[in-house]
Amino acid sequence: MAESVLVTGGGGFIGTWVLRELLVRGFRPVVVDLQSNTERWKRVLREGVADVTFVAGSLLDRDLLRRTALEQRVSRIIHLAALLTPQCQQDPFAGCELNVLGSVALFELARMCAGQIQGISYASSYAVYGPEADDTRPDETASENQPPTFYGAYKLAVDLIAQQYWRHFDIASVGIRPHVVYGPERTQGLTAGPSLAARAVASGDSYTINYTGCVGYDYVEDVARAFVQAALQPPRGAMVVDLPSQLATTEEFVQIMERIVPGASSLVTVSGGAIPSNIPPKPNFIGEMFPEWRVTTLEEGIKKTIEFYRKK
Repeated sequence: MAESVLVTGGGGFIGTWVLRELLVRGFRPVVVDLQSNTERWKRVLREGVADVTFVAGSLLDRDLLRRTALEQRVSRIIHLAALLTPQCQQDPFAGCELNVLGSVALFELARMCAGQIQGISYASSYAVYGPEADDTRPDETASENQPPTFYGAYKLAVDLIAQQYWRHFDIASVGIRPHVVYGPERTQGLTAGPSLAARAVASGDSYTINYTGCVGYDYVEDVARAFVQAALQPPRGAMVVDLPSQLATTEEFVQIMERIVPGASSLVTVSGGAIPSNIPPKPNFIGEMFPEWRVTTLEEGIKKTIEFYRKK
């Protein structure tokens, strides 16, 4: 029987590509989420949907987590579920419940299943460094390790909690910090604009990307591979690593689409305010942990995104 990996937030954009990466590697994904996203799964996983086990429930239901881990013989955890900045700002209590207590519940699961669960990877965030890419009104007083949002504070708290679980219970974990994640099926959030523009170009439609500025871009398959590889091969300790985002302005993103699809620049316009570049002050890139790490170039990633939609 294939080894099982528990994935939270598996119905989301990144989560769906994590499921695909696991299936390609021969693992059996077990998704715990409030709801599935079967339509997205069908588009990305195709026939692999049948090999995904879905368990509906909350991360705060510790009995459900324990029962699922034991029944499905889960050996690794990939934790992606979270409320994002707007929801955390609107309801800090709910944000803390899911983003902090939900994360602690998974570390506790690993502690209760010591010897069975061998590694955890989880979504950290560049928001711990200060303004997020999606934050159009950054707090100028924020500095390193002083995030201006509840979301960033919760992510930083989980990074610190992970260190405690290693220190006291020898639970190895890796937090992954991508920047702007783009690619097929990215549809929500301010920085979804470039991905939606690529979808529009694939079908010959017009689209306006509603922000400007220079930010780092990470192709979604690279991000999924990072979460999977970190869960399968966690080094000893509680590590947090940055992905080597490729910096580009929004206009440069459009220029690359023009090289791939002549005429794309006549379909895609750029309008809106600049968003923070949010460069980590002291990056710890994933290549330090995995020396053979390969990055999908922005041109490769945009081409794959356009081809994905043309094949639909």
